[in-house]
Amino acid sequence: MAEKQEKKKKKTEPEADEGVLVSAAKAIGSAAGKVAALAGASSEPKAPSPPKVKIPKLQPKNKTRIPRRQKKALQKKAAAHKG
Repeated sequence: MAEKQEKKKKKTEPEADEGVLVSAAKAIGSAAGKVAALAGASSEPKAPSPPKVKIPKLQPKNKTRIPRRQKKALQKKAAAHKG
């Protein structure tokens, strides 16, 4: 039991080589890692999902576009041809 207390003291006391900020950063990082592990975040990457097929909102039409003057001329020809 005395060994456990000695290990705890060694972990909580900053080492001579490290500064106070470095030891604080390590403590914060380890606490954040524990919280992330509890929340379900893992360091293992998930399997990539297959790319989703984008469904366009409007389907393209297969109609040819004719300029207005040509269209009117064709309509006049068709009307004259009928009558």
